[in-house]
Amino acid sequence: MGQNETTTNELLLRIKEKYKKMSKGQRRLADYVCNDYDKAVFLTAAKLGEIVGVSESTVVRFATQLGYKGYPGFQKALEELVRNKLNSIQRMEVTYGRISQSEILETVLQSDIDKIKMTLADIDHKAFDLAIDTLLNARRVYVIGIRSCAPLASFLGFYLNLVCDNVSVVDVNSSSEIFEQLIRINEKDVIIGISFPRYSMRTLKALEFASNRKAKVITLTDSIHSPMNLYSSCNLIARSDMASIVDSLVAPLSVVNALVVALCMKKQREVVSTLETLEEIWGEYEVYSRDELDPMKRPYFPEETAGGKNE
Repeated sequence: MGQNETTTNELLLRIKEKYKKMSKGQRRLADYVCNDYDKAVFLTAAKLGEIVGVSESTVVRFATQLGYKGYPGFQKALEELVRNKLNSIQRMEVTYGRISQSEILETVLQSDIDKIKMTLADIDHKAFDLAIDTLLNARRVYVIGIRSCAPLASFLGFYLNLVCDNVSVVDVNSSSEIFEQLIRINEKDVIIGISFPRYSMRTLKALEFASNRKAKVITLTDSIHSPMNLYSSCNLIARSDMASIVDSLVAPLSVVNALVVALCMKKQREVVSTLETLEEIWGEYEVYSRDELDPMKRPYFPEETAGGKNE
C-alpha cells in the first residue's frame, strides 16, 4: 500500500495503520478489499462476509474500526477509491457485467436521475451563492475542462459570455499553451475548473497556476476529497458516474445550468439588453434559418418567393 497520503489512498492508509491490531477475520477482509476493491465496492456487508468467510457483524465492526459510520460510510470511501483506480476498460467490464442488454436504457437513465437527486441533497448552497458573487465581481472569467469535461466548459463559457464582459474558455490542446492563455490572470480574475474522475492533471496544474497568481478558484467536481479542491476557495460538488465507460455528467450540467440562471437573475437588465441586441444581429445576418423559426409563414415553392403564382 502506498505511503502518499492522498485522498485516493485514504481508505488504504487507514487499513495499513490498523492492520496489525486486526483480528484474523478482519485481516482477511482487509486483504480482499486492498486486492479486489473493484469487486468489493458492489457487495453488501453480508455478501462481502460470505466471500471472505466471516460474519456480517464482523464486516460491520471492520468498517467501524476503520473510523467509518458503519458499512455505508465504509462503502462510500470504497467508491472514492474505485472512482480513481479503475481505468476505462475496467469500468466498462464492471458496468456491462452488472447490466443486461434489456436493462441498459432504464438503468442508465435511472442512474442519472439518482445522481441529480444526490447532488441536490448534498450541494453546498453557501458555496453556490459565493460562486455567483465571485463571478459577478470578476474582471475576467476563465473556464477550463479537459477531455469529457470539455463540452461542459464550452457550454458554460458560451452562456457566461451573455452575462459577463470577459469570458475565456481555455484551449486545452497543448499543455504549454494553457499557461500562455493564463499568463495575465491575477487577483481580479476567476478561473472555473471542471474535472471528474479520472482527474485531469492539466486542469489541476492550471488551477495551481491561477492560485499562485492570487486568482479566485471555483471548482466543479465530484467530491470534497477531489484533488481539484486543493486550490479552490469555492467547491461545487456534483455526482458523476463512478463505474461506466461513458462519464455521466448530467448532474454537473444541471449545476452549470443553475449557475447561468442565477447569474441571469442577478443581471436581468443587462442580459435582456444583450439578448435584444443579439436578436437584431441574428435577424440582420440570418444566423438562424427562417424556415426553422416559422415554416408555416414561408411559401413552399421557389416561384412564390420570386413573386410568381402557380398556374
